[in-house]
Amino acid sequence: MALPYRWQWRIERWKKSLRTLFGGGDEQPRPKICPACGALVGISATRCHECGTSLTFSLAAASKSLGGLIGGETPITTLILTVNVLLFGVSLLATGRETGALNLFGSISRRILLRMGARQSIAILQGELWRLVMPIFLHAGLLHFGMNSLFFVDIGPQVERLYGSARYLFIYVFTGICSFIASTAWNLWIYGGYGIGIGASGALSGLIGILLAMTTRRGGAYARMMRSQMMRMVGYLVIMALLPIGVDNAAHFGGLAAGFLLGKVMMDREPLNSREHNRAYAMGWTAGIVVVACMVTMVVHYLRPS
Repeated sequence: MALPYRWQWRIERWKKSLRTLFGGGDEQPRPKICPACGALVGISATRCHECGTSLTFSLAAASKSLGGLIGGETPITTLILTVNVLLFGVSLLATGRETGALNLFGSISRRILLRMGARQSIAILQGELWRLVMPIFLHAGLLHFGMNSLFFVDIGPQVERLYGSARYLFIYVFTGICSFIASTAWNLWIYGGYGIGIGASGALSGLIGILLAMTTRRGGAYARMMRSQMMRMVGYLVIMALLPIGVDNAAHFGGLAAGFLLGKVMMDREPLNSREHNRAYAMGWTAGIVVVACMVTMVVHYLRPS
């Protein structure tokens, strides 16, 4: 007696699923999509005919996969903000443990910030270069963290959409490092190495600088509007520099200058060919590896008995 048609259909579907699961599926091969430029390429192709990107392994494919895990239109902005939130939370809890009371609106312990990688000029001269990277992701308190985060979610996505996620990560990390190089030099010259430095504002100033540089090459209403907006931001930095409020002006203007100079040499458009794509992804991966290496160094330093 034959089974009902509905059960026959279900059995065939289960058989097909099992064959696919164990590598014996009869699915027809499908065309591939280039991870770099999105072009449709042949089934047996190993390299994209449009941009030349390898289809077996490439930084573009790896970047797309990581971006897919995060999701959203601006994954690097989301990732950086997440790292900032996590590190602020860790520093807040560590401060509460040290003082015996958790105070959300209090300042983060100077000792905790030093253990987590705050800029300390003498230590940097002694070879602790990771202290030029980690301060980009640290904050002194909720107000400091909140103000930088609000500004970051406003300007960060603009730069990421304009330059792409890979180059945006490089821009943020590079200008942040430059800001703390300037901060270290100023601190050694004026204060003899006394004090620490932290905060994302140097890297944020770098984003202002690169957008300002972009407007010097472009015309039209958008460029004029962006130039006006960025000049107001520069004006705020100047006003803060004149007020006795304890901001790291060397980091602000160091990041601003680094961003402006970088914007003068970096293309403010999508990559056009495989060489430009590979260069962009190499820049992003280099910045990412530097940050991860410094994070690992920070964890080792933090866990080391003091």
